[in-house]
Amino acid sequence: MAFLGPESKWAAEASECAGEQGKFWEYHDKLFVSHAGENQGAFNKDNLKKFAADLKLDAAKFNACLDSGKYSSTVENDTTYAQSLGISSTPAFLINGQPLVGAQPIEQFRQIIEAERNKKK
Repeated sequence: MAFLGPESKWAAEASECAGEQGKFWEYHDKLFVSHAGENQGAFNKDNLKKFAADLKLDAAKFNACLDSGKYSSTVENDTTYAQSLGISSTPAFLINGQPLVGAQPIEQFRQIIEAERNKKK
């Protein structure tokens, strides 16, 4: 999902490209430690490619994927869907399709999960 402008969109697309090489979560973690603020240049395409190289991804495949915009519509569709559920930031969770947005205490999760369990009985 991309909520913070073009850099978050590119970062989301880059994560999908890394996923093609089995490194989605490693790339995800690299993004989080490299974040420098919203649209401050940390996630420009050159840096995203450098992150892939740092993780020893196949640079030619990764760069071609990112440059092609292969996952652009996937990221846009996921973002639109999240927004339709009232999600416009992270963290956000879906519990049986019920959104829980923002950092919440564990008790809030328990209440929603218990309510969902009771619906099934």
